[in-house]
Formats: sequence, structure tokens, C-alpha cells
Amino acid sequence: MNNNTLSNGIRFIILVLVQVLICNHIQFLGYINPYIYVLFILLYPLKNENRALFLFLAFFMGFCVDTFSDSGGIHAAASLCIAYIRPLVLRFSFGSAYEYQTLKISNTNLGQRFMYLFIMILTHHIILFSLEIFSFTHILLTLKKALLSGAFTLLLCFLFIPLFRTKNQ
Repeated sequence: MNNNTLSNGIRFIILVLVQVLICNHIQFLGYINPYIYVLFILLYPLKNENRALFLFLAFFMGFCVDTFSDSGGIHAAASLCIAYIRPLVLRFSFGSAYEYQTLKISNTNLGQRFMYLFIMILTHHIILFSLEIFSFTHILLTLKKALLSGAFTLLLCFLFIPLFRTKNQ
């Protein structure tokens, strides 16, 4: 087991525990809830990425959160969707640095990092709340929850990213 695998395993466990023990109990104004576990998907290493393993880990991350939250698979579906579109968003946000596998998220400028995190978190939250509410008549509630929870999650992600920085990232 190499150092990268160990650090990803520790990151996985810490983020699941933080989500289910702390973040699931934060409810601002009744509907603003942070989903910090998406950081695992967002910060998963790019080099030598085994796509099938990454999709499985994203699904398993969501499944673990669903199991502890009793949410019926919505986190697993949203996590799998953002893991699937991640290469497209990386290419859009970082351009040639992603194409040539020279991308280190910690070395990117704030605008590119913000764009990447914003697109991924907003996509995750729209899918999550669409599946949770599951009604076109409540589309405004879905968007309101997605935008407000997304903004809170984005803020927490910017605060948590330095904690998960490794030497080779």
C-alpha cells in the first residue's frame, strides 16, 4: 500500500465521519446544510487515475453517507454523477494543464479553483435536492436549497482544502 492510497483512505474515512457526525446535524434556517464529503471526489488525485475505481469510490462514499443519513441513495447518485462528469469540468476549468496531466489544484489560481469547485458543488446539490424533493412543482425550493447549501459547502471546502494538502499534490 503506497502513501497515496493510505492518504486517500484516511481522507475518505475522515470526510464520512465529519459529514455524518457533524455536518448532517447543521441546519441553518431549516434547509441550509453543508455536504463536505464531496471534497473526496473533488480532490481525488489526477495522476494514474483508475476511472472504474474512482467511480466506485465516489459511489461508495455516497452510499456510506446514505446509510448513516437514511436518505435512500440520493447521495450515492449525486456523488456518482459528479465523479462521472469530473474530467469534463476539469478540462473546462483548467484547460491545457489538465490535458497534459500537469495539473496540481493547489498550484492553480483562485479563479480556476473557484470555477471548478462551484460547478461541481452546484451540480451535486442540484442532483441531490432534485432527487430529495422529486417534484417539478417545487423547482424553486430545489434551486433555493441547492444554491444556499452549495454556497455554504463551497465556503467550507475552501476552508478544508488546506487541511488535505499533501507534499505531492
